[in-house]
Amino acid sequence: MEHPIPKTPYSFMRTPPRKASRILVIVGTRPEAIKMAPIVEELKKSNDVEVRLALTGQHIGLLGQALQTFNLDPDYDLGIMMKDQTLYEVGQGCLEKLKEIVQSYKPDMVLVQGDTATVFFGSMVAFFEKIKVGHVEAGLRSGEKWAPFPEEIFRKLTDVTTDLYFAPTLQAAENLLAENVNPEKIYITGNTIVDALLKISATEQEIENSVLASLLANRDSQLVLLTAHRRESFGDPLKEIFTAVRQIADIHEDVNIVYPVHPNPNVMVPAQEILNDHPRIHLTEPLGYFDLITTVKHASLILTDSGGIQEEAPTFGVPVLVLRQTTERPEAIEAGIAQMVGTDRDRIVNEATKILTEKNNQVETPELKLNPYGDGKAAERIVDILVSDLTGKARLTSDWITP
Repeated sequence: MEHPIPKTPYSFMRTPPRKASRILVIVGTRPEAIKMAPIVEELKKSNDVEVRLALTGQHIGLLGQALQTFNLDPDYDLGIMMKDQTLYEVGQGCLEKLKEIVQSYKPDMVLVQGDTATVFFGSMVAFFEKIKVGHVEAGLRSGEKWAPFPEEIFRKLTDVTTDLYFAPTLQAAENLLAENVNPEKIYITGNTIVDALLKISATEQEIENSVLASLLANRDSQLVLLTAHRRESFGDPLKEIFTAVRQIADIHEDVNIVYPVHPNPNVMVPAQEILNDHPRIHLTEPLGYFDLITTVKHASLILTDSGGIQEEAPTFGVPVLVLRQTTERPEAIEAGIAQMVGTDRDRIVNEATKILTEKNNQVETPELKLNPYGDGKAAERIVDILVSDLTGKARLTSDWITP
């Protein structure tokens, strides 16, 4: 289903009378929108700050899903996405068009989230205009320059420009301290993905994807969720992953595998070639967030290179095999809910078989008492810190005590 982004022209922008401190929230991809949605909602409740939302359009259809799910109404849509766009083109579009918005709106704070091109170039525009930067999900590090590419460098460079660091976990805060960041500017808040997940999973909605609805109605089979799209896996590593997935389906006749295929041709083409004709491997369009969370909740196993799903799965106690060589999210691995298997075909098959066989023997993975990535109150903490910083008011909340 198409999820168009509302088109909001900004060529006629004018600066309204200043009534409160201003925050410009910038997002470019679906994960950013999902993680920023609880913050935007919380900011709109405040009488102390004014908030506007700018979309770069780094993603279109995927981002539109999140906007609809969370009822986000953007104030600006830059529409920078181009067919087969390069990082150079994304950077140029962000810099040129965000400059217009920032110079017109004159925010007191620019708020970015994560580690995409939008995040880095958004922070650079704020720096050029001498405006404070708040970085949500600051401090994540894999320690590898090229993995994930280009995110590891984008998040490190963004943190060089940042004034308020919203670290999701103690480990992220310690990474920042190791880089000599001022500890008075670091706040451990938890990750807003947990806020978003808890809100959406508590709602009553119908499954939008018909294939998924049919599979969830059949409780005789085990459900496996696959997500794979990282740039560093393009080519042979991704083919290794897909070959392993097909082998898993062949070995375990009681397993159905759902793969919401990323629209990038580097992912779509090998997925079609290797997986498309298997009767129990279901290639679907990208799932809406409610459908995705429902799939995570009911899965017996998740195979993923996604950072977001590594953060979401612990809430439901679903075991995760991380299809990467490194991860900037070690907390789930330390909690025993995830393990790193890389892109090696044999290792993926062997570890998946262990978990799926345990499920057949009714050895359940217990749900964690507390997701190591958050408690559902991260947005409340972040907005409290923003208001305090911009207005001088005393904070009402304390940092999150990580498990």
